[in-house]
Amino acid sequence: MAVKLDGLSPKELQALIAQAQSRMESARAMHVQGVKAKIDALLKAEGLQLSDIYGGRGGKRGKRIGAGVPKYRNPADPSQTWTGFGKKPMWFQQALKRSGATAESLLITPSATKKSPAKKGTRKRVTRKASRKAAK
Repeated sequence: MAVKLDGLSPKELQALIAQAQSRMESARAMHVQGVKAKIDALLKAEGLQLSDIYGGRGGKRGKRIGAGVPKYRNPADPSQTWTGFGKKPMWFQQALKRSGATAESLLITPSATKKSPAKKGTRKRVTRKASRKAAK
C-alpha cells in the first residue's frame, strides 16, 4: 500500500494524516481487545484471577480504604476538613495567618487528640511468660 506523497497538496496530506491516525487508534483498540481476551482465557484455564498474579492489581488486595480521619476543620466552612497529612490546604494556611488562630484551635476535637489516662483494672495484663507460651 504505497501512497505517492510527492503530488499531494497540503490539504490532501492533512486528510491522509487524519485518516491514518484514525486507523491507528482503531487498530490499537482491536489489538488491546485481542490481548485482553487471550489473558482472560489463560487465567480462566488456569483457575486464577489477575490479583493472584499481580498482587495489588485487579483485585481488592492492597487498595487503600480511605483517606483517613479528618483532624482539622475550617471554621469558616465546616464542610472543609484535613487529615493533617500531605500538603496543607489553602484554608488551613490562611487561617493560621489570621491573628489568634493556631493549629490547635482548628482541631475538630481537641480533647480527642490528647491521650486520656487508662483506667485501672480495665486492661488485662499479660506477663512475658504468658505471651511466650501463647507464641509457641
